[in-house]
Amino acid sequence: METMQDEAQQGVAQGGQPRVRSWFHAPTNTACHLIIDPHTGRSALVDSVLDFDYASGRTRTTFADEIIAFVRGEGLQLDWLLETHAHADHLSAAAYIQRQLGGRIAIGEHIREVQHVFAELFHDPAIPRDGRPFDHLFRDGEEFAVGSLRARVMHTPGHTPACVVYVVGDCAFVGDTLFMPDYGTARCDFPGGDAHQLYASVRRIFELPPDTRLYLCHDYMPGGREPRWVCTVREQRQANVQIHDGVGEEEFVAFRKRRDATLGMPALIMPSIQVNVRGGHMPAPEANGISYLKVPIDAV
Repeated sequence: METMQDEAQQGVAQGGQPRVRSWFHAPTNTACHLIIDPHTGRSALVDSVLDFDYASGRTRTTFADEIIAFVRGEGLQLDWLLETHAHADHLSAAAYIQRQLGGRIAIGEHIREVQHVFAELFHDPAIPRDGRPFDHLFRDGEEFAVGSLRARVMHTPGHTPACVVYVVGDCAFVGDTLFMPDYGTARCDFPGGDAHQLYASVRRIFELPPDTRLYLCHDYMPGGREPRWVCTVREQRQANVQIHDGVGEEEFVAFRKRRDATLGMPALIMPSIQVNVRGGHMPAPEANGISYLKVPIDAV
């Protein structure tokens, strides 16, 4: 089964807090979160997933369609399709969902740097370098609305230059920057990654109120436990196996470099990056009406 709906975390929002509904995409270990303003029915979707079979080059919309059905069934209005960064392990469904439900596709403004790097790597002049086709690029500290809810953007580089966290009420949607405390933090060996920056970004997240609920983008289920994607700042500060309170910057950076040197590339990095730097849009079809994704040989 590809999805697991987070009924336990859904709850009823009070005092200007969001209601959150989550889905888990098992093939890519990705958690996708819908932020709902219970007072107005406005919503924002964080880190959507398009089903993709690399061997055949086939896309499917099964996972995204379940989310679309929920939004329609609840009578919600989707205002935002938020990306925490240009993911390397799954294809974004933002463009597809936008065609079905509307909303603005948005990401941090440093996506321009990521676009530039991968336009060069893929030798593809069609990859934009100015933030297009995203509808909005967020600045660090920028605020925006989800209905009556106020949201704030934190720039949290380290995993990639464009990583951001979305803080909404007592919730923060942190992308890949942190995993559950028993797994640790994001890798820093992608282009533009930096372990020193990641340490500073995590410490910035740790400055949020201790009871802030952190909604994570992935869970890899160490020890074979059930998937989990919500914890608190307090839990991270006390128990994160790589960066809990008391772990210094140089210690963390040394660990992260050793760990990253052992990691292989994500299985979907080549197709996903080419799609995700375009906000979930496929490359333009060629003369035969088919879109193509490149694989650079001996370049990475």
